[in-house]
Amino acid sequence: MEVGSLTLDGAFWITSGAILALLVLSAFFSGSETALTAASRGKLRARADKGSRGAQRALEITEDNERLIGSVLLGNNLVNILATSLATALFTRLFGDNGVALATLVMTLLVLIFAEVLPKTYAITNAETAASRTAPVITLVIRIFSPIVSAVRVLVRGVLRVFGVQTDPDSHILAVREEIAGALYLGHSEGVVEKEDRDRILGALDLGDRAVEEIMLHRSQIEMINAEDDPQKILDQALQSNHTRLPVYRDDPDNIIGVVHAKDLLRAMHKLIISNGATAKAMKSFDICDVAMKPYFVPETTTLDDQMRQFLRMRSHFALVIDEYGTLEGLITLEDILEEIVGEITDEFDEDEDPEITASEDNQLLVDGSMTIRDLNRATDWGLPDEEANTIAGLVIHEAQIIPKVGQVFMFHGFRFEVMARQDNRVTQLKISKL
Repeated sequence: MEVGSLTLDGAFWITSGAILALLVLSAFFSGSETALTAASRGKLRARADKGSRGAQRALEITEDNERLIGSVLLGNNLVNILATSLATALFTRLFGDNGVALATLVMTLLVLIFAEVLPKTYAITNAETAASRTAPVITLVIRIFSPIVSAVRVLVRGVLRVFGVQTDPDSHILAVREEIAGALYLGHSEGVVEKEDRDRILGALDLGDRAVEEIMLHRSQIEMINAEDDPQKILDQALQSNHTRLPVYRDDPDNIIGVVHAKDLLRAMHKLIISNGATAKAMKSFDICDVAMKPYFVPETTTLDDQMRQFLRMRSHFALVIDEYGTLEGLITLEDILEEIVGEITDEFDEDEDPEITASEDNQLLVDGSMTIRDLNRATDWGLPDEEANTIAGLVIHEAQIIPKVGQVFMFHGFRFEVMARQDNRVTQLKISKL
């Protein structure tokens, strides 16, 4: 009996030790899976750039998430099943038929607490650190299980294809921009990110998706110089203008022949006066075309990101926008693009303008019809669509399919729109409230 007891005791401790080791492995696999899938690739890249080999390994193995998850789950299931089998055998030997139920209960608690919740909680709170530490071992696991995982992958894709589900291993669940935008909105809702900071970053991200026609100054608002005007009148116009660059046209405003900079104009006038004296004859001989720069035209479909790069490359701040027929549509400046990121930029020469949004007496918003939908959404955190129109007035006209009259009320996209003012065929003011 003593020998049998020693044998039983030895088997008990060996089996218990094996179960404990398998639980540790299960915890390692569970924590590794959570850490590698939850870790920010941006933070891992920053660590890798600083010389962290673990972070570099983590970046490499997370390139193929399907293979990573397959290998980790295979290892995790193997150790869990083996641990449960050993526990069942051990408890059955000790307690007979009741040992099966007891082993199930004990192993469920042990696996849940020590092999799932505990390691996953640590991995979530220290994702990048845990991913960097576990990546070298997981790399070895992936290599060992690679043949089995490849076979399982083929089988899984075949089963999914039967149900009409197509898988693309090279696609990401979320685009990088969407991930950043989602993180910013979440941070703002939690009070971590300020609204202004969120809008600046999102504005920079949106430059590649927006065209110059969305933010250009419309041709009806462009201040131009007539090349046929008297030089004194041209000088007076340049001095009184709030703009330093003015397009120059001849005969027809669509016939832009140049762009004059106020500084170039003043230099030319100063030179003319110094050389010939302030005589009427000298002024009459002045030709605006001699100081005007060649106009720079861009298509209205050019993206803001591309246009900003062109401005920086050409060391220019001013471009005229044309449509597909070559007709002048408006103008755009580098400042207009920067304002999409940092908000309105004003200087000492800008006129004080009435605010585009004001609160009415009944707590609704009075909005300028020319205000862009994007600016209104940024100011109010609304979600009005801007696919079919750029301005609030344009959205109302698009949805109503008519030129609305003053006093008409429309309801769409969860908002109430009341036309407050109209000039000719332009809706100039609207009262908007959220339903």
